[in-house]
Amino acid sequence: MNLRDHLASVVARDSRYSIEAYLFVLEALRRGRGQKLKELRKQREKGRPSRPGKRAGTSQEGQPEPEESGHVTGRELCLAARQLALRHYGSLAMRVLAEWGIGSTSDIGEIVYNMIASGDLDKTPCDKRSDFDGVFDFATALQPTTLPAGDPTS
Repeated sequence: MNLRDHLASVVARDSRYSIEAYLFVLEALRRGRGQKLKELRKQREKGRPSRPGKRAGTSQEGQPEPEESGHVTGRELCLAARQLALRHYGSLAMRVLAEWGIGSTSDIGEIVYNMIASGDLDKTPCDKRSDFDGVFDFATALQPTTLPAGDPTS
């Protein structure tokens, strides 16, 4: 089964969002992870010290820490989606996303949690659905000339 066929089954369970919305969020996630890993490499090159008593990048249980694994938070994913939408669709970004059913950062969270429920994505114990709520206002942030506070592209 290819990705589109699989996502069709996810869409069948929650038809608020089109297949394009899911593909868009997956692409934003891929880009967000890439950005996160790039930032981590820069930090390591600067010789960021590890915490005493632990191997750098691992939790007490020996699992990779989210910030060391390239894990993307809800906020980071929303900002990556904003950047991707503006890069691909410019001034039409809000209209294109709305056509797919995405009208707020909360919708991005719904899509992510639909994919978690279907087994396509994983979450850490720290992740919450509410991490996606109110990250930025679409009407303001999807204008090509504005950047929300804390946007890493600013």
